[in-house]
Amino acid sequence: MSSTASQPARTHVQTGPEATAWAERLRVANINPRTGLATDYLNHFNEAVMLLEMVPDMPECAEDFLTWTPLSYAEHFTASNFKARDLAIEAYEKADPNVRAQFDHLTDTMTSILTAVGSAMREVEKDTTRVRLADQATLWVKPLIAACGGIINGGAEADVDTIMATHPDR
Repeated sequence: MSSTASQPARTHVQTGPEATAWAERLRVANINPRTGLATDYLNHFNEAVMLLEMVPDMPECAEDFLTWTPLSYAEHFTASNFKARDLAIEAYEKADPNVRAQFDHLTDTMTSILTAVGSAMREVEKDTTRVRLADQATLWVKPLIAACGGIINGGAEADVDTIMATHPDR
């Protein structure tokens, strides 16, 4: 399942007061103004990882993981209680296509891993095999979640800019 929206990307570049107002709307809504992406989407994957991490201690939690359903960015926000969900979807659609492509590649990869692990868990009968699948999936997905967070937050360069803007005395 792809994270990309079905609508074509809008590449209108805002300038001046229009850009400032847009950035402030995003910031207030907890959407990164530089990337147009919100970390709230990562909760969708963190939920799956949390369930997988429970499997070694409670193998019956594999059944809970199997109820996890992949959702695209837009589907996640449409189904969520995120206060600015329509703004999050709009900002995603307006995001830089290169940033969005990197983000979508990682989220598509996580979705593929989690879907494949779910399929494998349905096929096996031994809890020990489910535990190994859960352990391996968390080892693969956790770094991808972190990488997505980096993309959402604009990477290291954006972090430095944010720190400097927040702490001008540094």
